[in-house]
Amino acid sequence: MSAPHAPALDEASSRVILDEAQHVAHNYHPLPVVISRGEGSWVTDVQGKRYLDLLAAYSALNFGHGHPAILAAAREQLDRLTLTSRAYHNDQLGAFAGALATLCRKDVVLPMNTGAEAVETGIKVARAWGYRTKGIPDGQASIIVADGNFHGRTTTIVGFSDDPSARDDFGPYAPGFVHVPYGDAAAIEAAITPHTAAVLIEPIQGEAGVVVPPTGYLRAVRETTTRENVLFIADEIQSGLGRVGTTFACDREEVVPDLYLLGKALGGGILPLSAVVGDRAVLGVIQPGEHGSTFGGNPLACAVGLRVVEMLATGEFQRRAAALGAHLEEKLQAFLGNGVTAVRVAGLWAGIDIDPAVGTGREVAEKLLARGVLVKDTHGQTIRVAPPLVIRSTELDWALEQLRVVLAA
Repeated sequence: MSAPHAPALDEASSRVILDEAQHVAHNYHPLPVVISRGEGSWVTDVQGKRYLDLLAAYSALNFGHGHPAILAAAREQLDRLTLTSRAYHNDQLGAFAGALATLCRKDVVLPMNTGAEAVETGIKVARAWGYRTKGIPDGQASIIVADGNFHGRTTTIVGFSDDPSARDDFGPYAPGFVHVPYGDAAAIEAAITPHTAAVLIEPIQGEAGVVVPPTGYLRAVRETTTRENVLFIADEIQSGLGRVGTTFACDREEVVPDLYLLGKALGGGILPLSAVVGDRAVLGVIQPGEHGSTFGGNPLACAVGLRVVEMLATGEFQRRAAALGAHLEEKLQAFLGNGVTAVRVAGLWAGIDIDPAVGTGREVAEKLLARGVLVKDTHGQTIRVAPPLVIRSTELDWALEQLRVVLAA
């Protein structure tokens, strides 16, 4: 497997990028490549050059580009019915919700569209539960969150971010959130008061650079929240649905939260689909008319989501992620001290800290792009590796060889 030539932009690529610069708000800083096709773990740009996708749209493409089974479900539903809104029933929602609830070992599902909507929904549910079930005085419910979190970019969510690029100049911010250090279960216990409704954390922090908490952290959070009558909300939007070698990252410590927040891979890489999944005693606090979405639970998304859940129910993708993740971790150890200062691996998901003497994460990502490998930098010195779970070990090895060459150069 040989590396493509460096992707010098042709006129067509330059025109697309110029159109974006002129007509699209500058809220992203993409790598200089224009992708036009994708299949499995590979994408092709408008010049016909191929790249191995090691980002997988931040885990939204866990099953790769254009998985035949997912496309088949979408095509079949496209010919039948795409949208009714929840003003009426549709024949796909119940089957999808039942399958997803079973996968999560929960009772009920509240479907939405995007990951940020799932987080916002979880916040509303936690507050309603706090007032209606726990008896917190009106307007005084608080939610404990972790430093370094990334839960989305709505105004509520960025208000409890500590990343200046996400938070600055978007206030005033919603009150009711208490910060504690990530990975410190004792800090969570100390922060709980009679007004605490929930603890909202990522079992593994993705945007922060695949930060894995200490062993026992999730179990301690579960024990504390159960004892103190506080909800445990797990944001598994990036970490869930097979990415870390188990169905959910919480499964690594055999922990079941009160609410799962799901998204990204749930839509099969085809369309936005998110969900909050929990027991009826918690999600049942939401009554008709209090929360919803025009597209939430639409039949097209439900048909796709059902197929995704059916694929995960076999355990095949979780086993692949576990096996390939062990292979990835072993290979990455050789990079330590050779252009890499630290690696963190959870299943088929890795954060790789680049030695500043080599360059920034962005510079390494651009050099990998020139060699036919797509990754994404974060927080200056880190690159993230999150390939589709359908990737082959030989493809993974080839990508790591490109990284070795880039670091050595």
